[in-house]
Amino acid sequence: MSDIIKLLPDSVANQIAAGEVVQRPASAVKELLENAIDAGATHVDLLLKDAGKQLIQVIDNGCGMSETDARMSFERHATSKINKAEDLFAIRTMGFRGEALASIAAIAQVEMRTRRHEDEYGTSISIEGSSVIEQQVCSCQPGTSISIKNLFFNVPARRNFLKTPQAELRHIMDEFYRVSLIHPETGFTLIHNEKELFHLYAGSLKHRIVALFGNVFNERLLPVTMATETLTIEGFIGKAEFARKTRGEQYFFVNKRFIKHPYLHHAVENAFHELLPKDSFPTYFLHITIDASEIDINIHPTKTEVNFQDTKLVYALIHAAVKKSLGQHDLSPRIDFDATTDHGIDFGEISRANRPVTPPSISINPEYNPFNNPKPTSNSNFQTSQHANPDDKWRLFYEKENTEVKVQPNDNEEHIIEKTTVAGNKYIQIHGRYIVTTVKSGMMLIDQHLAHFRILFEKFLRQLNEQRTHSQQELFPHTIHLSAADAELLSEMKEEVRYLGFNIETIGNRTFVVTGIPESFKDKDVSTMIEQLLESFKKNSTDPQMDKKHILAKSMAGQLAISYGQSLSEIEMTSLIDQLFACQIAEVAPDGKKILKVLTINELSSLL
Repeated sequence: MSDIIKLLPDSVANQIAAGEVVQRPASAVKELLENAIDAGATHVDLLLKDAGKQLIQVIDNGCGMSETDARMSFERHATSKINKAEDLFAIRTMGFRGEALASIAAIAQVEMRTRRHEDEYGTSISIEGSSVIEQQVCSCQPGTSISIKNLFFNVPARRNFLKTPQAELRHIMDEFYRVSLIHPETGFTLIHNEKELFHLYAGSLKHRIVALFGNVFNERLLPVTMATETLTIEGFIGKAEFARKTRGEQYFFVNKRFIKHPYLHHAVENAFHELLPKDSFPTYFLHITIDASEIDINIHPTKTEVNFQDTKLVYALIHAAVKKSLGQHDLSPRIDFDATTDHGIDFGEISRANRPVTPPSISINPEYNPFNNPKPTSNSNFQTSQHANPDDKWRLFYEKENTEVKVQPNDNEEHIIEKTTVAGNKYIQIHGRYIVTTVKSGMMLIDQHLAHFRILFEKFLRQLNEQRTHSQQELFPHTIHLSAADAELLSEMKEEVRYLGFNIETIGNRTFVVTGIPESFKDKDVSTMIEQLLESFKKNSTDPQMDKKHILAKSMAGQLAISYGQSLSEIEMTSLIDQLFACQIAEVAPDGKKILKVLTINELSSLL
């Protein structure tokens, strides 16, 4: 029997290895931008066509390369960054593996023109699938220009798995942000399909943040500085009042390298504890400078994972630095004592019991609202349940003569049950969370939030599938400003968002005007809703089991569904249950949680 183990050809081995380094066009962009920074460039141009599928070109004015270095740069494990194993623990450059250009050349058509400042002529090299097609002397500007054409041309399976141009462009812009943010001393230009998206001039970190994310950040940032014998922390955090519903503006850098570190992210979130609204995320741009021997970045080819020798110390210092910045600035709200609002201050049950409120015209059923046309009365008096959430804008109000709260005697206050006394009562509401009703086999317990979640989910999904919309025009349009990546994502999803009820017009690269909103959308912040839609899509778009329509419908329904603690009238509970059992799936919510539970007579008997 002959031997069966053989060495793979270099071309095949390079294509396999390239899969770890170049996963999509954004991976190639990252490697080329980092090489330009390592070359000492003071200005870098990034040119794209078809989101990098047709062309990725990076032009820099760095040190350039000699004829020999230019040819060697495409060999695997050829690098100028390290010489021996010990150098891995003293890395100051962005790259060091010597795999990037070799991996790119294995799966694309590459042309490089480079020249050192002291040379009269430069070198031009053309490579296709790891094979050198041509190398010659050329006339070019000092620095290096690399063009990558037809990425994955010889790996069609990988090319077929690329996302839409808008999605790939978002990934490229993420990498562009990460490199350009931490190098404000370097100018950058980003051009896509001959349209200039960014022209960044050299300046300070704050100037770079404002240039990338918009002028609104000029007043939203708080400086963070801390210097110890171990490390130095500097950068900016966002004020708590401007917290976003998306995680977009969260950046950690170590020795000018972007990293992902959930443990350190928790340190920042913990410092904002009790300052952030629910489901909001802090904004931060923090740079940690530490001795290279104290960290290990040789973990993954993407080099975004870093190990610290003393992670707990770094956590404590980041937490302290953010806390210090928050404490040094006046973050207390300014109260206008001539205003009539309570500014969200809860003075307790006693004061709330007699506090007059104005009833909103909002109901559970987005298509049927029994309170839309109330009969005029000469003496209308509204009250809320004593267990209603005072901060919940979904509060409903009931006529005093038809509704009252009865508390069943019990020594344990946790078992208080609310019951409406409308004629023909069939339902009992428990703690503003569950609805109880009788069935033939016993008793049914229904989670009111999950039930409404399911109803709205199927409603929005129908609108998306049938491509129809229910929208109400706004008297005063809402203007929203987004980051460049989120703006591209919203532009990509504009048609689907329109079917959800949003009429959105573009008035700039990153500015949109919302002229129409979904029905029954009152008292909801439009900017927050749009941000949560984008965040939900980004979070779930990697799940192959969920398509775009399901993601959007689930996000909208989850945000608009009534919250726990919301008191419901008999009419509303009846409407909610009727709609639930008209759904295709009434037992399970879109997130997989059980909506209802039936307790049989035997099960109830066993509880006593």
